[in-house]
Amino acid sequence: MTTYRSTYQRISRRELHSPRSVAAITLAILAIVVLGWLIIEIVSNLLGRPGLLATPAGMVGAVAGISSAPAVLIAGLGAAGVLLGLLLLVVAVTPGRRSRHLLQSERAATIVDDEVIASALAREAARVAGLAPDNARVTVTRGRALVHLTPTSGTAIDQQAVLTAVRNQIDTFGLLRDLRAEITVAPNGRVGA
Repeated sequence: MTTYRSTYQRISRRELHSPRSVAAITLAILAIVVLGWLIIEIVSNLLGRPGLLATPAGMVGAVAGISSAPAVLIAGLGAAGVLLGLLLLVVAVTPGRRSRHLLQSERAATIVDDEVIASALAREAARVAGLAPDNARVTVTRGRALVHLTPTSGTAIDQQAVLTAVRNQIDTFGLLRDLRAEITVAPNGRVGA
């Protein structure tokens, strides 16, 4: 049983978290292009041919002469480098998250998409509020279900009844990570909706 449980945990983790493959591949391609260009410039210089964009001596001279550039330019380049480094660090360290939730199950790894949960909650909220299905909109995030209701003009919605129904619906799903439900009713209703 332990082997199955660890297999399900591994499958669940793989389905709930997105890999950083796109960022890694993009960065690798960018590094390959830059290094390839540098190699072409160096080989062109060794063969006595003109460079594509700049000669190696010209690049070294530009780097050595950076101190004569305006301070604003140097500070801007430094700030851009720091921001790029921080962005890459954040992408490398933080886990990616897919818009899915894990259901409690002893026998299988059961994963449901957030849009499916949102659709079921919108249907339940519209039913309890007595609204057309198009007047209930739900957004499901990692820990919250945000229910937005647009009433028919001149009718009141019992927010507490809708909130209770949405919470009961969430409980019936058996999600491994609980969702907090929040109800928002539009101040202006729709005519004849």
